[in-house]
Amino acid sequence: MNMSGKARAHTNIALIKYWGKADESLIIPMNNSLSVTLDKFYTETKVTFSPEYTKDILVLNGEEVNEEQSKKIYQFMNLVRERSHTSHYAYIESVNYVPTAAGLASSASAFAALAAACNEALNLNMSDKDLSRLARRGSGSASRSIFGGFAEWEKGHDDETSYAHAIDAQGWEEDLSMVFVVINNQSKKVSSRSGMSHTRDTSRFYQYWLDHVDEDIASVKEAIRNKDFKHLGEVIEENGLRMHATNLGAQPPFTYLVPESYEVMDIVHQCRKAGYPCYFTMDAGPNVKILVEKKNQQFIIDALLKSFNKEQVIASDITNTGIEIIE
Repeated sequence: MNMSGKARAHTNIALIKYWGKADESLIIPMNNSLSVTLDKFYTETKVTFSPEYTKDILVLNGEEVNEEQSKKIYQFMNLVRERSHTSHYAYIESVNYVPTAAGLASSASAFAALAAACNEALNLNMSDKDLSRLARRGSGSASRSIFGGFAEWEKGHDDETSYAHAIDAQGWEEDLSMVFVVINNQSKKVSSRSGMSHTRDTSRFYQYWLDHVDEDIASVKEAIRNKDFKHLGEVIEENGLRMHATNLGAQPPFTYLVPESYEVMDIVHQCRKAGYPCYFTMDAGPNVKILVEKKNQQFIIDALLKSFNKEQVIASDITNTGIEIIE
C-alpha cells in the first residue's frame, strides 16, 4: 500500500542572523535567530512511500536528481524512517517556486515542505514544534519555515530543545514587505557552511557577535510588540552588518559583499534621508534584502531601478501562512 502526502512551505529571511553551529551533525546553532516568512517564494513537495521502491528518488522541478546531489535528502529520509519505524523508500516530487534569478537559497522551504509531506504521508501527527525540529535536521533555517510571519529559532542545547516558534505580531506583518536586489546568483566562493565554521573557529570578532545577539533578539521582539518599524529596522541592520564583520575578523578574512552590495546600502540611506524608512540586511552572499512598509515599497523600487535593472529587483509580501497541506 502506497502512502502519500503533499505540502507547501515558504522560504524565510533571517532578520537576526543564525551564524555558526554548536553541533554540526544535529544542526544546533550557536545563537537564537529571528525571521520573516515570504509570500512569493515557496516549495511544493509530494512524497510517496511504497514497499515496492528499492531506493529514494528525488525529482526536482521535473528532473530526476542524481545520487551525489541528493545525499542530504537521503540522509534526511533515513531520519524520517527512523522516527516513523518504517523501512519504505520514497518517491519525492518537489517544485521550487523561487525565481532562479532571485539568488535565494530554497533549502529552508524545501526541507520544511519535505518534513510536512512526510508527516502527512506517514500519519505521524507531529506538532509544529516537532516538525520544526525535524526540518532543522535538513537545513537549520527550515526550522523557521514551518511558521508564517515572524518566527524565532530557539538555539536550545540538544535535538529536543532546538526548534522554532511563531511570534505574534498582531497582524503587523501584513503592513510590511521585502525588496530583493539580486547582484549575483552564482555559486559562492565560500559556502554558508564553510563560512560559519571558519568564522566561529577563527574570528576575533565572533565572541562579540555572540555577546550581543540575545540583546538584538529582545530588541526586535519589543519592536514587534510596539509595531515600531524604525526600531526594528535599526536593530536588524546593525545585526546583519555585525555578522558580516565577523567574517572580516576571521583568519584569513573573507567577505560575501561586493561593490554593488554597498551601492544598495547607499541607496537605502538616501531613501531614508528622503523620508522613506527602509532597512537592509544581507545573508551569506552579496544580495541585499530591504525591509520596508508596503506604503513606501514603490518609492524604494523606483530608487533602485535607477541603478539596477528590473530583473534584479524583486518584491515580496510577508505571509502569515505557515505549512500548508495540499490535497
